[in-house]
Amino acid sequence: MEDKLVTLAIHTFEKAQILKTILETEGIEVYIHNVNQIQPVVSAGVRVRIKESDLPHALRIIEDNKWFEEPKEEEAKVNAAKKVLIPIDFSDYSAKACELGINYAHEVGAEVMIMHAYFSPYFPSAIPMGDTLAYQINEEESVQHILQRVRIDMENICTHINRKMSSGELPKVKYDYVLREGLPEEEIIAYSKEYHPILIVMGTRGKSQKDMDLIGSVTGEVIEVNRVPVLAIPENVPFTDLRDAKNIAFATSFNQRDLVAFDEFMEIIKGFDFNIHLFNISTSKDEWNEIRLTGVREYFKKQYPHAHISHTVLADGDLLLAIEKFVRDKQIDIIALSTYRRNILARMFNPSIARKMLFHTDTPLLVIDSKK
Repeated sequence: MEDKLVTLAIHTFEKAQILKTILETEGIEVYIHNVNQIQPVVSAGVRVRIKESDLPHALRIIEDNKWFEEPKEEEAKVNAAKKVLIPIDFSDYSAKACELGINYAHEVGAEVMIMHAYFSPYFPSAIPMGDTLAYQINEEESVQHILQRVRIDMENICTHINRKMSSGELPKVKYDYVLREGLPEEEIIAYSKEYHPILIVMGTRGKSQKDMDLIGSVTGEVIEVNRVPVLAIPENVPFTDLRDAKNIAFATSFNQRDLVAFDEFMEIIKGFDFNIHLFNISTSKDEWNEIRLTGVREYFKKQYPHAHISHTVLADGDLLLAIEKFVRDKQIDIIALSTYRRNILARMFNPSIARKMLFHTDTPLLVIDSKK
């Protein structure tokens, strides 16, 4: 009986070629799939496949060569226990995100870190000498007052969580909290690099936010800059446990990066019984949208044969309105989409679809960073 092929790894075209060369020098037959035939060097999500009987040998070769070794930061991330980071601001909507994050952590066997970043006033040093001491004293008193208030608020949150865990309303998971001084978006991004969470769960006001908040939104900045997947929970979401969600939509722009993002997406929702709905984020009148989306669906169904995957081509016209109609018609509980890091000017003058959707939907968003 002929050996079936198994996927050994998913890499960029360049890394896939390196791995292929290493394995072939050891006598292992290698096949690479999903290569962009027009521009192979920009392919992402290239699957390196080998015969199943060669798998143990191939894994030993990879381990010995350590060719794929990442920087220490990534190594620590792989070796560490699963962690979920939940930034909060003590609002009702962040409390809901906190409960949802704890429920998710319990489902995937992760521990939780609840984080709050507080901002204290800064006084420039260019103050006349006679006034400097007075400002410093007032500043110190102000900072101490802020820190004391923040600690009390955090202790109240922990008391609330402990009470719910004791009553069985929340599952018992290992959790702790951390307080950081500084701009919330900067501190969240910096701390996630130290903590290495598998997911960041954040609350957001959703549709009730003003358009002027679009540039300054903490959640909006985190989803555009951070490498870690972010689950943004609007305040009007009717559930606090992902097990109560049934339909999750995954947006695709028919880009190679989406293949990598979908694999990470499937890892995040592993263990949950969702109906997955694929949809396009291009609403131009293009007959190829149906053909492409059908092809993407069939590809994903082959890779994940047990997943329930369907697709919908969005109506022509305004994208956000088309998404709203799609969410309403298909009763979508969560929308997943990928984004990629851009420079600050691009983010300010041309906000990403993910960021715009934070302000135009009351549906939770799962945003996954697309590796370039």
